[in-house]
Amino acid sequence: MVPIATVWSGIPARRYREIWRKPEPMSYKTDIEIAREANKKPIQTIGAKLGISADDLLPFGHDKAKVSQDFINSVQDRKDGKLILVTAINPTPAGEGKTTTTVGLGDGLNRIGKNACVCIREASLGPNFGMKGGAAGGGYAQIVPMEDMNLHFTGDFHAITSAHSLLAAMIDNHIYWGNELEIDTRRVVWRRVVDMNDRALRQITASLGGVTNGFPRETGFDITVASEVMAILCLAKDLEDLEKRLGDMIVAYRRDRSPVYCRDIKAEGAMTVLLKDAMQPNLVQTLENNPAFVHGGPFANIAHGCNSVIATNTALKVADYVVTEAGFGADLGAEKFMNIKCRKAGLAPDCVVLVATIRAMKMNGGIAKADLGAENVAAVKAGCANLGRHIGNLKSFGVPVVVAINHFVTDTDAEVQAVKDYVTEQGSEAILSRHWELGSEGSAELATRVAEIADAGQSQFSPIYPDSLPLFEKIERIAKSIYRADEVLADAKIRNQLKDWEAQGYGNLPICMAKTQYSFSTDPNLRGAPTGHSVPVREVRLSAGAGFVVVICGEIMTMPGLPRTPAAEAIHLNADGQIEGLF
Repeated sequence: MVPIATVWSGIPARRYREIWRKPEPMSYKTDIEIAREANKKPIQTIGAKLGISADDLLPFGHDKAKVSQDFINSVQDRKDGKLILVTAINPTPAGEGKTTTTVGLGDGLNRIGKNACVCIREASLGPNFGMKGGAAGGGYAQIVPMEDMNLHFTGDFHAITSAHSLLAAMIDNHIYWGNELEIDTRRVVWRRVVDMNDRALRQITASLGGVTNGFPRETGFDITVASEVMAILCLAKDLEDLEKRLGDMIVAYRRDRSPVYCRDIKAEGAMTVLLKDAMQPNLVQTLENNPAFVHGGPFANIAHGCNSVIATNTALKVADYVVTEAGFGADLGAEKFMNIKCRKAGLAPDCVVLVATIRAMKMNGGIAKADLGAENVAAVKAGCANLGRHIGNLKSFGVPVVVAINHFVTDTDAEVQAVKDYVTEQGSEAILSRHWELGSEGSAELATRVAEIADAGQSQFSPIYPDSLPLFEKIERIAKSIYRADEVLADAKIRNQLKDWEAQGYGNLPICMAKTQYSFSTDPNLRGAPTGHSVPVREVRLSAGAGFVVVICGEIMTMPGLPRTPAAEAIHLNADGQIEGLF
């Protein structure tokens, strides 16, 4: 039997029995049970820790609230705190625990006497009901209320979906009532969105059914997190900036290939109204009652994968240390954090924490998931190549890197030491952290070292390509420097499209790569640190309002599908009206 006091780091509760393989019932606490036992404090008390008065909070119940724009404006002249980015190796079925480490590190910094705040993204309903599970951390390193965060929360995603849908409806309505802008209906590029994994909607024909329904045309759906509206909300500094960026979005082209903007449709004002409250950051708390901003939710494999600029900037003004995360592996989330978010917002991280697990090292070393429980130092060493690639990539941005080994109960001393020795050879250091099991007590050592590095002023941050580099060369820079690809494959149509955008004044925009999160390559099954591969570009999209060019590579989809057995099948209300199976 596993005692209640033992919490398995990084393993979703619903998988405990699979890993332990015990026939008898087990005594354990799941993440959701731990969250329900949390001794939450009123959100006004949490706000007071950051100097936010009750009058500057818009409460959503007793345990979450939005922070007013008036307060945000009032702190803009303050000096910024230290910015710490948490990223990870490429995700594997073994688990890495990036959000858990982010929360644990934030709690650890507060435990050692620092004024620290956590900044993460909101959860999408798509993966929650698909295969990933929740996005609020786990074990004793969680943000609460966990159920609310993983479901409707404060309605931000619904507002983004509605604003996006309003524009889509107004485009078709404009065409229906005479098409004064002379939109070429074959070149409407504004798709629709829904916050759910639904592969059947990837490509559709709209306006069927006769004259009264408009002009039939081909279109499709993306998941809400891939919407340019989501990207804009996460990059805009205030409502005025938000409205301008919305107006700058390109929604269609005329027959002469000239662009039609959202402002031509006259939708940006109403969209801003729908997004007015969603633009305000959400304040919640960790299990240890430390403040956390949870705002925005773009995926890192199809969007820029970072929480909102307004939340990060606000946190930097009210806390001495801000711990934020970037989605998926460092080749996606961290690269975009550095090259897009930091570039756009004028940010510079003081330290990067790279999360890895012994189990994931074994998988990268060729060990099957069923065999991860047995000690295998050789496999750990073989799998460290993936870790080393990420360390080198992060250092290329001029930022010091600390590796956090997210502890699992099956880790052995020899395996942990093998990772520590390897990381030392790479010119960095690795620290074992037990935040999942012990909360801040287990992350205090990591927090102490991270604070020392951040305070030392070692960071000399710089993006890996300048604004002036041509768009295709920016793509090549990422593919060759970060992915270690030999070449980028793109046909003449794509190359000419990039040149056209440069001629229109968009050549200075950064690149947002959309590719599989599971590998440095575009092949999700190619683990480790592959070289000699190619990066095929399938499509490019101009996000003129957000301010970047999306490059869709390989077989990545901007509308995911559900797995054979969706997580939704196990989610239900129990006899007490409580949610079961969400995480």
